[in-house]
Amino acid sequence: MNVPRHRERRLSMGNQKSFNDIASGLIFIGIGIAFGYAASGYQIGTALRMGPGYFPLVLAGLMCILGIAIVVKGMARDAQPSEFGIVPWRGMVLLLGAIAFFGFTIRGLGLVPSLFVALLMASLASRRNTLLSALVLATSITALCVVIFIYGLSVPIALFGPWLPL
Repeated sequence: MNVPRHRERRLSMGNQKSFNDIASGLIFIGIGIAFGYAASGYQIGTALRMGPGYFPLVLAGLMCILGIAIVVKGMARDAQPSEFGIVPWRGMVLLLGAIAFFGFTIRGLGLVPSLFVALLMASLASRRNTLLSALVLATSITALCVVIFIYGLSVPIALFGPWLPL
């Protein structure tokens, strides 16, 4: 049978699945399972008397459900073959570096300097932000976090840590 060329191409692509959606969904499921396993080590409690593992376990379950939905969508969808595209190295390095910096320095530097530098790094991850807008953003969010966590919730974190001679 002689099938026109444009029709033949469409028929051959009909069996392809969305690799990006399937891979993303499997990553979500993997993260959800890992966090669910970690949360199961804590006391769960009930909906009225939540233990420390209740909320992380609920979030892990939602993460798995979202991952399953994405995998199902990827399996059901006809997709055009696509490439991943350009990797935003600057944003990835700055965002991951900001998280690592905050985690490693919160006890030594204290909340204010650790949070300010991490927020500054995260703000500069976007090419749309200028240095001035990143400074304004980091300063305002740091001040807001101090008000919320130190004064509002009384979280026992030092504003300035022992590494600083203040």
